[in-house]
Amino acid sequence: MVGLTALLWQRRSVPASFLALVVCGVLLAVAVVDWLIENVLRPFPDALPSAVLAWAALGLFGLALAVIRARRRPAAGRRVALIIAGVLVAAWSLNGLNQLYGYVPTVGVLLGLPPPNTMDLPDYPLLLVPPDRPRPGAPLEATWSPPGDLPTAGRVVTGTTIPGTVSGFDARPAWVYVPPAYLVATPPALPVLVLISGQPGTPRDWIDAGHLVPTLDAFAAAHHGLAPIVVMPDALGSTAADPMCLDSDLGNVESYLSRDVPAWVRRTFVVDPDPAGWAIGGFSYGGTCALQLSVRAPDVYRTFINVAGQKEPTLGSRGRTVSAAFGGDEHKFAQVNPLDVMSRQRFPDTGGYFVVGAQDGDVKRDLRQVDEAALACGMHTSWSELPGQHSWEVAAEGLVEALPWVGVRMGLIAP
Repeated sequence: MVGLTALLWQRRSVPASFLALVVCGVLLAVAVVDWLIENVLRPFPDALPSAVLAWAALGLFGLALAVIRARRRPAAGRRVALIIAGVLVAAWSLNGLNQLYGYVPTVGVLLGLPPPNTMDLPDYPLLLVPPDRPRPGAPLEATWSPPGDLPTAGRVVTGTTIPGTVSGFDARPAWVYVPPAYLVATPPALPVLVLISGQPGTPRDWIDAGHLVPTLDAFAAAHHGLAPIVVMPDALGSTAADPMCLDSDLGNVESYLSRDVPAWVRRTFVVDPDPAGWAIGGFSYGGTCALQLSVRAPDVYRTFINVAGQKEPTLGSRGRTVSAAFGGDEHKFAQVNPLDVMSRQRFPDTGGYFVVGAQDGDVKRDLRQVDEAALACGMHTSWSELPGQHSWEVAAEGLVEALPWVGVRMGLIAP
């Protein structure tokens, strides 16, 4: 605001007609970029919200006005001051964009600093706890006695490669959260929660924007150090890629998440072998992905968390999706599209937790349709509507609300 005021409040003002011309130029530039993004580049399926375009226009206007005024000022000091004012307006614009999505919560995240309390992959004598031991008849919380040296916080395993042995998918490094109960000499066989980021995104997004570590630490503190092991694998391949979590011409992401990732987890950690102890979740693209995997691989994931997911995997339209992923074959798409699968198959052992922002417009409408379809095919579901739009703040709070429900289904805690 200060920068914009400084640009507009000058002793020798720019004529109103010239300012109007600058505004028109900025709006035209934003409109052209918006058209290119939505019709040519297609880096993500959803249209850009009007608020995004407004913030972008403000930032571009500030920079344009700063350059124009600086060229009219012969004094070097005034030129520098005007350029600084323009940069301030641009920073204000970027901050407004970030507040819409809650994607960069701290300066440390912006600078790419590692999260606190990290560790390398654990090196425990895993044979002390046979990985195929049967599930107890009672929740794990009721059968496990925490040792006296139980840590007060979990740890984050820094980016580590999960190879696409079966799928051939070239994934970026994954991140893992291990709770306090796993950081003891003889850890219990814990349930597993796989979390997928939005698109565009990175595997680390749930740690940074989703506030995963404090959320899981708080859950563990309330349950004798117990919480799921949370695995955050790559489901994109690159930040702006959109393979839609399918096995298709765009890559074999479904096989990666349903075969490669579980196999790696089981040989790396002491985990519950029963599918009832496994869940998958995600935000936006990741929420759609979680639903897909729960109906395409119910023998792996019995529970899902769908935060503001789409009605179906999409590149923006059904035609574009089918053409890019399946060479135009509608039948192949129908074989993997969750709503189509749920219309012909029942899932009485599957449960899903739906979360959406109250102001998330079309997404809320579509997610209600998915919830109704899930109930119709025999799933057990829960619905949570939180204040907010399509943002990571909603995703972070949604995880807080979903964890107790998921923990009960996993056999981790009592109802």
